[in-house]
Amino acid sequence: MSRHRGKRAESVLSQRLDALNSARELAAGRLGEQSLSRAYDVLEQATSRRSLSADHTVVGFFGSTGSGKSSLFNAVTETSMAKVAVRRPTTDQALAAVWGESGSEGLLDWLEVDSRHVGPADSALAKDGGLILLDLPDFDSINQSNKAIVERLVGQVDVLLWVMDPQKYADAAVHHGFLAKLSAHDAVTLVVLNQIDTLADAQLTPVIESLKGLLAAEQLGRVPVLAASAQTGDGVDNVRAAITKVVASRKAAQQRLSADVTTAARALLADSGEGAPAGIHAGDKRQLIDRLCAAANVDVVVDAVRQSYLLDSAKATGWPVTRWLARFRRDPLRRLSLRRSDPSTLNRTSLPDAGPAQQAAMDSAVRTFAASVSAGAPGPWRSSIRAQTRSRQGELAQALDQAVAGTDLQSNRRPWWWGVFNAVQWLALLTAVGGLGWLGVLAVLGYLQLPVPVVPKVAGWPVPTVVVLLGLLLGIVLAVLSRIISGVGAGGRRKRVRRRLRASVGAVADTYVIGPAEAELERYADFRAAVGRAAAD
Repeated sequence: MSRHRGKRAESVLSQRLDALNSARELAAGRLGEQSLSRAYDVLEQATSRRSLSADHTVVGFFGSTGSGKSSLFNAVTETSMAKVAVRRPTTDQALAAVWGESGSEGLLDWLEVDSRHVGPADSALAKDGGLILLDLPDFDSINQSNKAIVERLVGQVDVLLWVMDPQKYADAAVHHGFLAKLSAHDAVTLVVLNQIDTLADAQLTPVIESLKGLLAAEQLGRVPVLAASAQTGDGVDNVRAAITKVVASRKAAQQRLSADVTTAARALLADSGEGAPAGIHAGDKRQLIDRLCAAANVDVVVDAVRQSYLLDSAKATGWPVTRWLARFRRDPLRRLSLRRSDPSTLNRTSLPDAGPAQQAAMDSAVRTFAASVSAGAPGPWRSSIRAQTRSRQGELAQALDQAVAGTDLQSNRRPWWWGVFNAVQWLALLTAVGGLGWLGVLAVLGYLQLPVPVVPKVAGWPVPTVVVLLGLLLGIVLAVLSRIISGVGAGGRRKRVRRRLRASVGAVADTYVIGPAEAELERYADFRAAVGRAAAD
């Protein structure tokens, strides 16, 4: 059962490390280098530690000058390995007491500990697996190299054993400099109040309670506080028992790495800040597209489409006697380079370039959209959402022009009724011309004093005259009717083309503005999910 739990814990740790790595990669370029570097260091350290001996537990003895750390180390190991000195400085390098030499070499190399000693085989510390006890330099050493050793090994050992003395147990150097930063490491932290022989019996309990209060304020209230005296041996067995208990559980290395992941994840969360972006709503999209349509001169284009339709209709259905005049009017779509014989060709339009006011309106539209969708997001992510939303703003004007140029304006489509009206118009004209011809023949015959045939009449009107009047009237009526129908058709085409142009502008907005915003919003959501998984201890 314990082996099964161990494998499960290892699997959970792997998942949390993967989540931390994902969160770090997603936050790259968004959050500060300090928290990103911390996460990277944790990942590197976890990779290294997990590749080394899992059978050994590394316990580091940390303490300030004069705390009796080395003396306690000797008392616990039942040796005199550690150098004990009366004057400062004392320990100037890390020293290791090893139980279970096999497999410890690589681990000690990684810890950069050269001074190594085999622990007594008959010690109680040798009963429950491999163990490495480290006696470390004082964390408040005036020697910077000693201090660097302590700071490095604080991040590497599996279990942190802090040795304090009654005089300096409240020292800010240990509490603010180290312990306050290790609030997630309570499962792998032990605190020993050494030199209790210097306290009167009535003083011991108040001092221990005071120390526990300080630890509780640093979210380390669950950390065991042991009382001992390296000088008299009081409480040393309890310290030794606490160490053997940690070793026997065989969980310290995983717990340490798990606590490191929690701390790194919390740092990323703290750097990120709290908040939820407003996101993209339909109203934001609509407003953005409306303003980009204005910047792309969509109204100019749809008006040109309407005018072009009316012009084409006049050429196709107007009174043949006067329709030729329409050919002198220039097609507004051709003037804008928007009417092409081959719709597949794509050229730049002749629409007016975006002037300063128009460009400012376009920039304002993008900025307004970016501010709206990023509202509520924590500071770093709000900045990144806005930056990504505006990342392709410089390409927007050209893209809008190409979108308009590539939209099918239906300019080459001829309604079916144009052909009908055109045929009837010519028939009416031919009818009028025929009537005029008939009247002309009658006039010539009368002029030449030749016999003039009797002209049939309808309701008292000569048929040739009726034919001329009917032809002319039909042509005029058709011309007027075609103008009315063309107005309706032009309005319909204008609406359809506006929808098409709006869709084209919307596609540009999706690619150049909305898409980058959505991608960054998704990145933030993925970061929150990943860092949440990493922080879930």
